[in-house]
This record gives sequence, C-alpha cells and structure tokens, in this order.
Amino acid sequence: MTQTPNRPVTPVLDRVKIPEDMKRLSDAELKRLADELRAETISAVSETGGHLGAGLGVVELTVALHAVFDAPRDRLIWDVSHQSYPHKILTGRRDRIRTLRQKDGLSGFTKRSESPYDPFGTAHSSTSISAALGMAAARDLGGRGLEGESVGDCIAVIGDGAMSAGMAYEAMNNAGHLGKRMIVILNDNEMSIAPPVGAMSSYLSRLYAGAPFQEFKALAKGAVSFLPPPFQEGAKRAKDVFKHMTVGGTLFEELGFSYIGPIDGHDMEQLLSVLRTVKSRADGPILIHAITKKGKGYAPAEAASDKGHATAKFDVISGEQAKAKSNAPSYTSVFSESLIKAAEKDDKIVAVTAAMPDGTGLARFMDRYASRCFDVGIAEQHAVTFAAGLAAGGMKPFCAIYSTFLQRGYDQVVHDVAIQRLPVRFAIDRAGLVGADGATHAGSFDVGFMANLPGMVVMAAADEGELARMVVTAAAHDEGPIAFRFPRGEGVGVEIPVEAEPLEVGKGAMVREGSRVALLSFGTRLSEVVKAAEALTARGITPSIADARFAKPLDREMILKLAADHEALITIEEGAVGGFGSHVAQLLSDEGVFDRGLKFRSMVLPDIFIDQASPSDMYETAGLSARHIEEKVLSVLGVEVIGKRA
Repeated sequence: MTQTPNRPVTPVLDRVKIPEDMKRLSDAELKRLADELRAETISAVSETGGHLGAGLGVVELTVALHAVFDAPRDRLIWDVSHQSYPHKILTGRRDRIRTLRQKDGLSGFTKRSESPYDPFGTAHSSTSISAALGMAAARDLGGRGLEGESVGDCIAVIGDGAMSAGMAYEAMNNAGHLGKRMIVILNDNEMSIAPPVGAMSSYLSRLYAGAPFQEFKALAKGAVSFLPPPFQEGAKRAKDVFKHMTVGGTLFEELGFSYIGPIDGHDMEQLLSVLRTVKSRADGPILIHAITKKGKGYAPAEAASDKGHATAKFDVISGEQAKAKSNAPSYTSVFSESLIKAAEKDDKIVAVTAAMPDGTGLARFMDRYASRCFDVGIAEQHAVTFAAGLAAGGMKPFCAIYSTFLQRGYDQVVHDVAIQRLPVRFAIDRAGLVGADGATHAGSFDVGFMANLPGMVVMAAADEGELARMVVTAAAHDEGPIAFRFPRGEGVGVEIPVEAEPLEVGKGAMVREGSRVALLSFGTRLSEVVKAAEALTARGITPSIADARFAKPLDREMILKLAADHEALITIEEGAVGGFGSHVAQLLSDEGVFDRGLKFRSMVLPDIFIDQASPSDMYETAGLSARHIEEKVLSVLGVEVIGKRA
C-alpha cells in the first residue's frame, strides 16, 4: 500500500487483505500487526470521528481471534460493535475505513449486508450471546447459513457493561442448558460508555482483584504443549488446563459455562495460547474473561474520562477534537437545565438513566442531586419498571432514554406504566434521524408505539424553548404517564424562557394564519415548514402553519378548524407511519371531514431504514426537507412545479 502523508507506516498490515493472510504470519509478526492495526485505527478515526476507545481496547484480541479462528466460517459477533473498527480493517475493508459513519460509507457497526465477515448486525447492547447460541444451534441441526455456507465456531465478544443487561443472562442460562459448543469472550475493561454500575461490576472486579496474571500467563504458555502434533493425552490435559486456568467464575460455572480467566487481553502470546487451546479442545459453552484497557495505546484516549468512547475528528498528535461552532444550546442540555430547575422547586422529582448519564444530560443532575438520580446500567426494561415503582411510591420520575433504546423496554411501558396509569415522565432523546449512527440509532418509531397507548400523553418539542416548557408540563402532570421527544443536536436559536410555563395538555399553537393549505407540524420539522412556507409565499401561496405540540391528546378544535378553513391539510413529522399523522387521519375520518372534500396528506419517514449520513442528508433521503414540503403543497394544490430541483 502506498504511504500517504500523515498516515502510519504499516508493512505487516499491508500484507493482510483478509484474515486468511494472517495464517502465514509468525506470532512475532502478529504482535507487530497489532501495533500497526492500532496506529491505523487511530489514524482513520482521526479523519472520520467515531467510536475510538472500544476498538483500541480490543486490538490484540481482534488480531488473535482472526489469527486462530477461520472467519467467515467461524462466526465472530461483536456485541454493540463499537469495537469493530479493527475487525473491519482486517476483513477486506481497509480501503474504505476512512468512510466510516459517512454517507455511502462503512457503517459504524457490524452489518450483514456490508461484509460476509459480519455474520450478525449489532448496535444495541447485549444481543451477541443470543445470536451466537442461535447460530450454534442451527449449525448442530445441519444449517448452512443463508448463503449455503457451513458454520464453524460461534464466538460472542461482549463487554462488561453489556453484561449488566438481562438479555445476556437469559442467553447464558439457555446456553448452559443446551450445552452447545460456543465461546463467549468477556471483554472486561471496567468502562462502557459510562463506568458500569451494579452488583455484576463488583463481582467482576472481585474476580480479578489481585488476579495471578503471571501464574496464569505461565499456564497459558504451557497450554501450547496440548496442541497437535502430537495429542499427548490431549483430552485429559486440556481438561486440566481449563481447571487450573480458572481463578473464579462461580456464577458463570453455575450457568453452565466453563470459565477461563482472567487473562491479559493485551498479551498476544497469552491470547494466542488460550484461544488455540480452546479451539482445539472446547466442548460445550466456554467463557473467557479477558481484562483490557479501553483506549489502550493512545494517551489522549487513555486520559479521557470516557476513554475516548466517541470522538469528533481529531488531531492525532495532540488528541484535540475539532469542535463545530455552536450557535444554540443542544436540546439535551436544555432538557438537563430545565430538569434541574424543576428539581430545585420540587424534591419529589427524580431521574433514571440506563447507562447514559452523559448522553441524556443527566450527569449534571446527578452531580447536583446524587441521591435523586439513578443509573441502572444497560437495562432499559428494568429502568422503565423501576421508574414505575418510583411513581407508585410517590415520586415524580423522569425516565430519560434514547428513542432507539426505549424500544427495548416497550413491554414494561405498556404493562407496568400505561395499564396502571402511573405518572412516569419519559424524556425521549435522539428522536428522529440522528446522523452518523444510522438506522440502528434512529428514533423513528416512538410516536407510533407511545401514542397508541390509552392514557399516554405524547408531546414533541418544535424548538428548545418549547422543550423547556414540556419539561415543566411533564413535572406538573400527575394524571398518568407522559412523554416528550426531542432530537439530537443544537436547537434553532430561540429564546429559552427563564421561568418556563407549563403547556395546556392537548393544545397546539397557531404559528401563522394563511389560506388554501394548512401545514400542521409535530416536532422540530417546524423550522423546515417555515422555510417551505416562505418559498411558497414567493409563489403567491400563503399557507397557514400550526405547531401541534401533542400527538395525544390531539388538539381536536384546532385541527378541525384547519380542516374546515382550508382546501388541504398536510401533517409533517419526524417519525414512521402510524404516528401523529395517522392519529390526525383517524380524527378526520371519525368526524366525516373527508366526505366534505378535504385534501389530506401525511409526510412521514419512508418505509425504509435509512443508512448513516449527516442528519440533513438523511432528511433529504426521507423527503422531509423544506423543498419536499414545498413540492408536496404544490402537488396537492395542483400547481405545476416549474424548474423542479433535483
């Protein structure tokens, strides 16, 4: 590979196009490969931004896994897959690694459609063991994969933070029962997005507190003698190795796993020895406990509080990240400040996060009110029901969860909150299309799945000022559950009230009076609606504009008046079909409005999963930008579009 300025010299890595090429490397060369892979990962992410620390922590493990096992026949599943960038570089995607998380580029996560070396798409936590077990069961039933290929070993790499989720234990319990040959590698770095919490974290810490790494290292090196040729009492010796390698692991053993570890996840010699032995001798489910360091080998990441979890583009030498100029506060920070203000006045207000105190803006609330803020770990189901318990106990819980992650706790929203009419306040961050994380993190469905629940109030902020008012509205609402959604990124620059007043539940607001067509916006597409209206005004069409504020309950009076006073009514929202527009259509149908000739259209996200790009590009793809709204109005009114823009 031709050396490019500001990129590392990588003579060994240049020889590796696919994992098969690693079979020709000596163990010493594999060590050098790991060093070069780390440098290449740092260089690539400095140009694209992305999840850096997790990948740096598994460089040696990635090299060892691909050197020992035979992907793609052996199925390697990276839980969450924040740590998958080194894997992508080694599996034929190095030439595209600098397109990570960009439009038409590589996904920031593993993705089945991207490579045969990605046997399972992951982006949400704690799914890898279930998927690996399913593949192992399919293998043993004679399954040959969707493309007809044979299936070998099934290996799940899962972090200690992800092990706090119940799904991981459900899978391990089932795996122990089935007894299938499979391998789980616990990548234990004591650091997920935020420091892991709970009894599991404490248990793992006790397992390796003062762990005899040197003794284990000697045992691991000695394990090479159990490899062919020859097999000298191989089965017996392998069993002895597993026995003596085990330092603790009682919990895992009770679940039916052979536990090996803890091992040093950055010691290539130790990793290779253990993995080779496991590959040769494993029988049934095995868990290998590897201790790693998130951000390993890059000083700025190691020194960062989040160990370089997610970064913008940065300077490789200094680690300084490029920062976009901010013209307005982020929606998340507005939520945080508003909740703190509300909590100052009401000591019953508490907050719940599922391992995302920084991402949801609750870190500052936690600093201020430590006893009133609960980080429950990567456990959205528990978070929702825990919040329900808080509400039943007389508190006013705000359950702050990203839209895409709230999906994981939906049964609890229905059964434990909505049916019991408990006043849990759902702060739904990352609503709509989120950009570089792509389809797996898009907040596309929450309006639909929340607004169809009896008694649920659902709001969406049009701007940061409205968000501040919705926090106050939620705090004052005691009649049942209430939710408000807001997007990632900066607000639009409106003034935020010093003392926000609560909204009247179920009442929208007229933004602009016009004629012929009414544009009814739900959420932050309002700014695009206003742009579209300005362009239409230049064409001689002056639409009315309304901010719905509520998808449930709807402002019946306002909507029916808009329908009566205009030829056409168009709803616009940042969500999938089945959400706000569908509720408006139901109202209009029930009231017989369509019988009177109203032209109604609903602009929603298309029936596709939209790949990563900038949010503006994604909304272009979705057909929800100002020009699309303008064109929709012209089409509905039967106005020919001259010089239509591409």
